[in-house]
Amino acid sequence: MKISFYTPFVIFGIFALFFILEKFFPLRQRKAALLARLFVNGGISVLTFLIAMSVVRPAALQAMNWSSAQTFGLMQWLQLPRLLEFIVGFLLLDLSFYYWHLLNHKIPWLWRFHNVHHIDPDLDVSTGFRFHFGEVLFSTFFRVVQVSAIGVSLQTFVIFELIFQANTVFHHSNFRLPIRLERALNKLLVTPRMHGIHHSQIQHETNSNYGVIFPWWDRLHRT
Repeated sequence: MKISFYTPFVIFGIFALFFILEKFFPLRQRKAALLARLFVNGGISVLTFLIAMSVVRPAALQAMNWSSAQTFGLMQWLQLPRLLEFIVGFLLLDLSFYYWHLLNHKIPWLWRFHNVHHIDPDLDVSTGFRFHFGEVLFSTFFRVVQVSAIGVSLQTFVIFELIFQANTVFHHSNFRLPIRLERALNKLLVTPRMHGIHHSQIQHETNSNYGVIFPWWDRLHRT
């Protein structure tokens, strides 16, 4: 799909946009020097990106091909109309990521890797790419089970990946939205203030707000 080819360029464009916006409209005051953080976060992100592109993505695509060939997975069994299949599949992908994120906080050995993302002294768009390559490597098993069990189409998967990455950049950004606008937007999407609480140094706040795209799962599960 063409959208899959353009996804990295779209994400880079969104990253650049919010990188500029957060400089002019910061939500939080910085604690550390920007260039030093960008160097560290960039170094961590390179290896993470390589693992994601060389291991995680191919494994997920192969699992989808297998699911389609074997008529395996919830969407394959239900045989819903195409639009409804896309909506349900998209929602289930996001919901399952909520559970994966929750596990990364609850299981101690997974937290050791995920904590690399949380110990960034500041929170901005670069934090959205700061993940330990071990966490990304372990997520391969989750992705294979996720796409196989749900049985999503390639189209649904690619569109979800684009929106997933875009909103990850957005809600990690240090961009200050007008509070009334953000409260309205937060009814639909995870926003910078909502996700900022997740990066708190207070444990019970860090162990909350696990959503990536939609905030509904946290409200449903009272997290």
